[in-house]
Amino acid sequence: MDLQLEGKIILVSGGAKGIGKAIVKVLAQEKAIPVIIGRSKEDNEEAVNEVTQGGGKAFAVVAELSNPEECQQAIEAVKREFGRIDGLVNNAGQNDGVGLENGSYEGFLASLHRNLIHYYLLAHHALPELIKSKGAIVNITSKVAETGQGNTSAYAASNGGRNALTREWAVELLKYGIRVNAIAVAESWTPQYESWIQTLPNPEEKLQEITSRIPLGNRMTTPEEIANMVVFLLSEKSSHITGQIIHVDGGYVHLDRSL
Repeated sequence: MDLQLEGKIILVSGGAKGIGKAIVKVLAQEKAIPVIIGRSKEDNEEAVNEVTQGGGKAFAVVAELSNPEECQQAIEAVKREFGRIDGLVNNAGQNDGVGLENGSYEGFLASLHRNLIHYYLLAHHALPELIKSKGAIVNITSKVAETGQGNTSAYAASNGGRNALTREWAVELLKYGIRVNAIAVAESWTPQYESWIQTLPNPEEKLQEITSRIPLGNRMTTPEEIANMVVFLLSEKSSHITGQIIHVDGGYVHLDRSL
């Protein structure tokens, strides 16, 4: 399907790895120009090189998104390079295990900066350009906001905030024709997920237990499957969809686990 994204400048935070990288690649396949925003120059360049070797175009901006000033600087860098912004994917974050019993104020606040506050700041600073282009915003969020997980209060709060901001921004930006949606991720095999599973006792057994509970196919959702929905939501093919939190998860959150 031609999603009519050719030449569109789409920002993807955390676009050098995992789900973000999959989004970048699908955008490039649709002939958009994804702009990776992330802290590692080496990872950013590697992702850009993969896109260009595949015949696509991409750009990267180095920014530590937990630093508010660098969020603004990243948007300014994109404006200098391209003069416009056509879409924003807020994706960067980490399930960092800041819990209630063993957490702290400092850890909780730092986690909000890692996982939520930059969602607001990137959208805030990109908004004047998005208004001009009538662009779209897609927020990547997690099932943890709805199901809980245990020992990850800050990440759960951040994802609850991501969900709430999706609906709030959809309302506020109606007057500009800017659509705002979210993708709620459950179990998706990424480098971050693989690192986490290896910290558990008997990781292979735990992985089998998790996948057995995913109703559709008893398998993990691929980053590419999430990316396909993200890119669709960025396109005019989804022109009457806004304020939605869409679960691309093989039925993990909502279907009966006995299936």
